[in-house]
Amino acid sequence: MMAFADQKLDKLTLVEGALALNVAIDPTMSLHWVSTELEHLAQETDHLLAGETNAEFRLDGLLRLFYKEWKFKGDFEQDFSSDNVFIEKVLRRRKGIPVSLGTLFLYLAHRLDLPLQPVGYPTQMILKVNGLDKEARYINPFDGEYLSQRILRGWLVGKEGPNAEVKIEYLKASNNATLIGRWLAVVKSALLREENYSMALRCSELALTFNPDDPYEIRDRGYILQQLKCDWIAAEDYEYFIAQCPDDPSAELLKLQVKALMAETPIFH
Repeated sequence: MMAFADQKLDKLTLVEGALALNVAIDPTMSLHWVSTELEHLAQETDHLLAGETNAEFRLDGLLRLFYKEWKFKGDFEQDFSSDNVFIEKVLRRRKGIPVSLGTLFLYLAHRLDLPLQPVGYPTQMILKVNGLDKEARYINPFDGEYLSQRILRGWLVGKEGPNAEVKIEYLKASNNATLIGRWLAVVKSALLREENYSMALRCSELALTFNPDDPYEIRDRGYILQQLKCDWIAAEDYEYFIAQCPDDPSAELLKLQVKALMAETPIFH
């Protein structure tokens, strides 16, 4: 996992960073198959669209190819499943969430020299189209549809309340390190929902290689360790969080957890 943390994520393409993350969490992933499948899709993209001189037509063609012919789509039924965040599973199932589908689409768009950039919008990743007309446009990777300002604001209202507004900074291109960090949080959340605590622990430890003193990540690690029956280590993580964030609403509850965990911890003589 340190090998992943030591990589310069902004020196990698987004798909390369995602694959490095996936392998760090699940070493059984078939990296060879994924690389072969990505190259197969890229070659088919090149064959069908690279000869089109009009960039707008190339983009329209790629949207049609990706979402209509190859049938990639957002997983409406299992939005929070880990199947939607690991690149290998997304490629096999042709289903994903915005960050995984958007990363694959971006990989193919760059093969066609299309001016697309990833944007870490507050609600999900979107794709920004620059340079093909006067104003930037935005694509929802979940379904390949263009996003209006009304929809973008509606997402924010759902997240932040009726006074939310679309700010300029929300629509700026994001660097890969930021996106991979958000991706890691999504993977961990999915694994926790599925009670896959071993892999969730890898996510937490990865996050802590970037920010070792993050009390909230340490608290989450404590919860995972508690589920794995590592009670005394979990108690240490909870105690760290309590000391760093004494006014957090969860601190009092965690104090009770620490007492219970320490009472259950066997004493060796």
